[in-house]
Amino acid sequence: MTQKPNPLSSIKVNGPIPAHLARSVIEETLRSAILDGRIPCGTALRQQDLADLFGVSRMPVREALRQLEAQALLNVIAHKGAVVAPLVQGDAVETYALRILLESEALRLSIPLLEKEDVERAAKHIDDLEMEHDYSEIGRLNRLFHMALYCKAPNQRLLRLVEDGLNEEERFLRFNLEAMGLGKLSQEDHRALLLAVEDRNVERAVELLKHHLNRGVEVITRYLNSPEALNKKTPR
Repeated sequence: MTQKPNPLSSIKVNGPIPAHLARSVIEETLRSAILDGRIPCGTALRQQDLADLFGVSRMPVREALRQLEAQALLNVIAHKGAVVAPLVQGDAVETYALRILLESEALRLSIPLLEKEDVERAAKHIDDLEMEHDYSEIGRLNRLFHMALYCKAPNQRLLRLVEDGLNEEERFLRFNLEAMGLGKLSQEDHRALLLAVEDRNVERAVELLKHHLNRGVEVITRYLNSPEALNKKTPR
């Protein structure tokens, strides 16, 4: 009987990890492996296996898994422990409805405090998106563009929730963007949004953001209900 490959075998650990860095190194390493699909959806991550892999005790592993759970990358399931979460959790419409509320407020709070460098960074991400053909990188740049606009919101808990939603979207787009055909449409929305931000027109910017996210949920919902998506296997 052929043995299934162990997803953790794709993770390379270079030498001993200093104790004070163990949690952050484990968190970032697992996060990258989940986002790029080396550790697929549904994979159970057992604390002892990870402790052995990284050469540490179970305590920093437990802390790292809690952080990843807070970022919606893991679910804790009875009798299985920490399991890599689905690409889109729950109902896409509900997920985006919550994102619209959170991101609209973050944008509203951030715009009056944005500096020239923040706007220039957001514009650079749009330019990079126009030139990028790697769908994994497109998802990352999309997240960075939005966070550049929200970054000055003074409510740090709000920003963490916003980034969690963008992380979930980035992970989904890595595996599905090509089939969905969102590329250029998304950039038109981004440029219009950035123009309103540059003009410090808060209400116009929030209106454009809502339109952008609502357009996204329509396309994603249509795609998720398509035969292609329903028959698609978990990425490996």
